[in-house]
Amino acid sequence: MLQQYVRQFSQKLAHRRPLEARAESESPEAHLSTLDLVALGVGRTLGAGVYILVGAVAKVRAGPATVICFLVAGLSCVLSGLCYAEFGARVPGSSSAYLYSYITMGQLCAFITGWNLILSLVIGTACIARGWSSALDSLTGNHISQGLQGTLSLHVPYFLPTYADFVALGLVLLLTGVLVLGARESTLVYKVFTVINLLVLSFVILSGFLKGDLRNWELTEQDYKLHTSGSTDTYSLERLDPLGSGGFMPFGFEGILHGAATCFYAFLGFDSIAARGGEALNPQHSIPFSIMTSLFICFLAYFGVSAALTLMVPYYQIQPKSPLLQAFLHVGWGPARYFVAVGTLCALTSSLLGTMFTMPRLICEMAKDGLLFRGLAWTYGHTGTPVTAIVASGNIAAVMALLFEFMDLVDLVSVGTLLAYSLVVFSVLVLRYQPDQILSKKENTEDKIEMKSEVEGSPLNSEPEAGTANILKSLWFPTSTIPTRKSGQIVYGCASLLVLLLIILSLVLAQWPSQLFSGDPVLTTVAVLLLLLITGVTVIIWRQPQDPTALYFKVPALPVLPLVSIFVNVSLMMQMTSGTWALFGIWAAIGSVIYFGYGIRHSLEENNEQQPPGSTSQT
Repeated sequence: MLQQYVRQFSQKLAHRRPLEARAESESPEAHLSTLDLVALGVGRTLGAGVYILVGAVAKVRAGPATVICFLVAGLSCVLSGLCYAEFGARVPGSSSAYLYSYITMGQLCAFITGWNLILSLVIGTACIARGWSSALDSLTGNHISQGLQGTLSLHVPYFLPTYADFVALGLVLLLTGVLVLGARESTLVYKVFTVINLLVLSFVILSGFLKGDLRNWELTEQDYKLHTSGSTDTYSLERLDPLGSGGFMPFGFEGILHGAATCFYAFLGFDSIAARGGEALNPQHSIPFSIMTSLFICFLAYFGVSAALTLMVPYYQIQPKSPLLQAFLHVGWGPARYFVAVGTLCALTSSLLGTMFTMPRLICEMAKDGLLFRGLAWTYGHTGTPVTAIVASGNIAAVMALLFEFMDLVDLVSVGTLLAYSLVVFSVLVLRYQPDQILSKKENTEDKIEMKSEVEGSPLNSEPEAGTANILKSLWFPTSTIPTRKSGQIVYGCASLLVLLLIILSLVLAQWPSQLFSGDPVLTTVAVLLLLLITGVTVIIWRQPQDPTALYFKVPALPVLPLVSIFVNVSLMMQMTSGTWALFGIWAAIGSVIYFGYGIRHSLEENNEQQPPGSTSQT
């Protein structure tokens, strides 16, 4: 009895959705062109990252080397974006990484991915609302924050802000009410806001190169000391002292890595393109192209703005809450800040709308599958508006925006999203080497007969050495030119082992970098052994046959490129602070309680199982 229960439990965790390719004509609501998808991706991505985050990273984590931080984060997103592009060509459906994980890795991994994406979307909404409030506050001469500090100051621990941001709270609640009324996403709004945003950012970049001073990339520690000796900037002197040692990399290589991990947040949003695949006119073609185009445009914007900002203002004088507006005041172009403020509010509004539209979609999808509470899937009448999901997610995001600072939330968003993206990359790696899941009944029957004959034909009294030799031979010399169940299991096991090895290698590099590169014999031996094991297991995967299904886009250089993507993502996660990991652990614990206490017993798969005669299915 216990063995049967454990078997059913394991089958539930590993249950996968069938991979069902959908023809383009099967999407009656398809109306989004490639340009629409690019506008959607850029509108979602170019928000708080380019107007708020760039200043905070430049001041406290990387200085002028922020341009390198965005380069590293951008490359990480490009690697993940390539995997999203293949899934978009293979499965043009909705729910993004959640659906992809359900197809390839099973129910448990799907819940983990979806739960982390909910974290990213909820906190991302709070971050953008905080940024919107800061931009409006700066435009009014900081009168809003001064008024709230004077009347509603919070006497709370250091990890909470000095005042409750009721502007951010009101903004999120207002948009939540708009969504409840059944508002729809408008690609025209995204296009207009995106054009305004790009025009403003172009103006900022040109202004930075005209009014900037290259000496701001060559500052010394003495320059910083002279500034802080008479400074009243409590943000600098109390929370962030010291602010580096000058030069282009005032915080060193470690600062670049930490800044890159934070800058990853700035690129969140491109995955919304893949999530809209069901509405694309030509998803197999337009989704891959749109993802890569959006990431390239956003990288150019982030690179240019971070360079312009650090050229206009010494990194230690940047105002993190409204860096671009204050930069124009610093160079004597005060009136220009109103033009920049328009772009800031438009970009943040566009990004906030996109995030708040996506958030209830994902929650509703998971609730329909039974992995979250069924009540969250309730929709209103013929409009199909997921009212419960909108209200629940909106209220949580509003409270987060009220009580937490922008930078305190960014790293938590990055951890959840990096983990979700890594699962997508892993899914692409595994799926490419699996046998075709879209099989006819005849093919399924033939496959089972073939497997049965192989089992019956094998001698029961074969020598263990021969069995071991056959296994090793199949690792290096597969017997089939197309994926089989056996080769698929080999790849799945090897890929899982590689993830473990990459995590250990990233941990060594993150915790003992100086000792490792200085030639410590123990750490060097460990690193060399890990690299040898990683190389050997990678070769085993490379030797296995790949799925020959023709797709418009496939990730190149398998299995190397997905493994590099996982390594980069894990390395960035290792740069997060212990406080961030503690908060993430709390979120993961809440998710575990929900899944094992509710989701695993109410999943859609259980309700669809064939029941014995006379039994009734549970709801």
